[in-house]
Parts: sequence; structure tokens; C-alpha cells
Amino acid sequence: MTSSDLRAPTTTKDLRRTVGASVIGTIAEYYDFFIYGTASALAFNEIFFPETDPLMGTLAAFATYAVGFFARPLGGLVWGHVGDRVGRKRALVFTLLLTGLGTFAVGLMPTYDQIGIWAAVILVIVRLIQGFGVGGEQGGAVLLTAEAAPPHRRGFWSSFVQLGSPVAYLIPTALFAVLMSSLDHEAFISWGWRIPFLLSIVVVAIGLYIRTRVPESTSFRAVKEEATEHKAPLAQLVTRNRREVLGGMFTKFVEAAVFPFYTVFLVAYADTNGYESQLILDAVIIAIVCEIITIPLLGRLTDRVGRKPVYLVAAVLNLLLVVPAFYAVQSENLLVITVLLICGLALGHAGTYAPQASFFPELFPAHARYSGVSIVWQFGAMIASGPFTVVATALLIAGGGGFHWSALYVAALILISIIALRFLPETAPAARGGTEYAHWGGGSPLEDAASLDRTDPRPTTHPADSHPADSQESTR
Repeated sequence: MTSSDLRAPTTTKDLRRTVGASVIGTIAEYYDFFIYGTASALAFNEIFFPETDPLMGTLAAFATYAVGFFARPLGGLVWGHVGDRVGRKRALVFTLLLTGLGTFAVGLMPTYDQIGIWAAVILVIVRLIQGFGVGGEQGGAVLLTAEAAPPHRRGFWSSFVQLGSPVAYLIPTALFAVLMSSLDHEAFISWGWRIPFLLSIVVVAIGLYIRTRVPESTSFRAVKEEATEHKAPLAQLVTRNRREVLGGMFTKFVEAAVFPFYTVFLVAYADTNGYESQLILDAVIIAIVCEIITIPLLGRLTDRVGRKPVYLVAAVLNLLLVVPAFYAVQSENLLVITVLLICGLALGHAGTYAPQASFFPELFPAHARYSGVSIVWQFGAMIASGPFTVVATALLIAGGGGFHWSALYVAALILISIIALRFLPETAPAARGGTEYAHWGGGSPLEDAASLDRTDPRPTTHPADSHPADSQESTR
């Protein structure tokens, strides 16, 4: 491959194919987690934990849901290394298989009535395998798209990958709604709950078909063509990118916490206190549909004003909505609940979620980017989202059904992200005078402008983003 091949821009056809493959993979990933979360709330307490109190059974089901998150960081480390050393595309094919086939396997599992406590044990093992696969999926999917997108529109194109989450939420929600309305409770608990899990094989098949036809990242190919010897990805991150890794991980907290807060925990709060939970579910669906529209719009906005301003405003909005969200539930007014959830999901969550697809990849140099993004994504999700429903529900029980301790927990996670964001640089090329923050790869003019003059003593035009010279930041 010649250097001119590496410098050639990605064609629109290839870019759209890459975006499509990334979105399908993300749908497969989140389909798994949302379908499992929904099944945990509706059926798993009876299927796998029938000997416990219903509320404690739900808590146990949520705990097995959380197990998957704790395997994700290990998956992020392993698949991040594979993606940086072997290739983005190959890593994503394997992670899609692990995630999707794990979901399919849950639909075939025996229940407590058939094999006793071993049913729950097998469920935990499957969740660990799924979590290991998911650990390399989301970061790799956004990375593949970000590296294919033109720099001045990277925020817009990358944000499409984030549509996988709201779309994947709607699919199992609709499936379970149809099943519960068409089957009696006994039939649903007996076999109906398996159908959404078994249908995941369709998503996997489509995802593999598209993903195997996507070209490898130009940035990765460029790094492989370079004669420069690079440190191992993890060594690079530990020695030169500690600020980006820690800051990115803490910045992830707000997005990782508020989505289960709005979509899962508020339903549990309503059920616990005797409020109408169906109103919340209806409002969530409306808000999710709105979020599908706002994510690419907010991604495009980050290309114009920068990643950090959009992220910060959305984080503050989420903080302001925590307490009003509980009062909206108490009102049992569909309009009030819908307006609040549209603000929380279509603006608050989307405003932190859309920028991540370009912000996190732009923090790291090409030869360690898959590892960096995966670590930030998965460790942040493990800490903030993995135990969220368990901790928030336990605080709800400890507070006798009152929301104050749970609200404090959510607010603390959001505040950590707001503080961490202050210590991260702006990475959008348009907001940096046309230069990349880190060595991008691929020989683009923007990258050359950012990397050729690292020893220039003149200060950057963004003092808040200053960084030691041994990082890949431009000093122009």
C-alpha cells in the first residue's frame, strides 16, 4: 500500500457502510443489555430466583445484570490491544459474535424449576462472557466510524453510532409489550420471555454480513505502515496519557448513570411507592424517539462549537433534573413526565452521549486509540452504570421508599463528570484552529499540521488544553 493510498479520503460509500456496520454492532450490544434489563424487571425474579421475596428477587436479577458490566473492563483491555495491534475490523467481528451469541444462549437456558440454583449460576457465566465481548464492541464501533469520517464532520458522523443505544432500547421494549399483551402471565413466564432473546440471532447475522465487508481503518493501516516503533498500547496510555484515561473515565459517569436512571430506576421507584409505572414507560418511549432525532443534531453541533461545551451544558442539565424527576413521577401526569424525560433523555443524555463518539477517540494517538477508548468507556460504565440499579434500589429500600438517598447518589456521579471535564482538553479540530489534539494517523493535512511542529515554544491558542510535550498534542 502506498502513502498516497493512505492519504486518500474515505469515499462516501465506504463511510456510510462503516457507519451502518458500527450502528448494527451497537444495536446488537445494547439489544442484549436492554433486553436483559427488561426481562430482569418483568420475569427473571420468578424464573431464576423464585424462592426469594419479589422485591429481593428483582434485586438479585439486577445483580446478575450488573455482573456483565464487571467483565467489560477486561474485555476492553484485551480487545483494545487486539484492535490496536491486529486491526479494528477483526476485533469487532469477534466481539459481535460473543455478544450476540451470548444473548441467543440466554433464550435457550434452563430455569430454576428445571435445574435449581444452577440456572442462576449458568446465567452469571453467560453474562460474564457477554460482558467480555461487549468490552471491545462499543469503543471499537465508534472508533471505526471516527477514523473514517472527515475531521470537520467527525462529530456528526460518529454520533450516528450512538443511535444504536436508543434504537436497541425500543426493540425489546416493543417486543415485550406485544408478548405481555398477547400472552397470559403463565405462558409469558413459561416460554414467551425467550422469544426476544432468540431473535437476537437475526441482528447478529445482519451485523456480521455488513461488518465483514467494511474496509479496515485508514488510520490503523497508516500506523502499520509507519517505520516508527511504538510502545505497547497500555504502556503508551500509562506513561503519556494518564490524564486522558482518568479524565475520560470520570467524564463517562454522567452518561452511564442517567440513562438507567431515567429508563429503569424511575420505573422501580414508581412501583415501590404505588405510582403508575406505565405512564413512565410510555413517556420513556416518546423521549427515546426524540433522542434518536437529537443525537446527530448534537453531534453536528460539537463540530461547530466543540465537544466540551455541549457535554458540559448537558451534564449540568442532568444535574438540575434529578430531583424534579421524582416529583414528576409523583404527579402521575403523563404530560409532565413526558416533558421531563424528553429534557432528560433527548437533551441531557443525548448531549453527553453524542459527543463521546468523537471526543474519546480524539483524546488518544492512533497506535493506542482502541485501547484508550475501550478503557475509558468500559471502566467508566462499570463503575457508574454496572452497579447503578442495584445501589439505587438498595438506597431506595434503605430510605423506606423515599428518593433522597438515591437522588444524592445520582447527583454525585454527575458532579464527578462535571469536575473531570474541566481537566480534559477540547479536541474538535474546528475549535483548535484546524489541528488534531493527538496524532491521528492516515497522513491527513490536519494531522500533519498538528504533529510537525511539536517543539515550537509558542503557547497554544487554547491555554486550558495545554499538555506535556511528550503527549501527541500540537503546540502550534
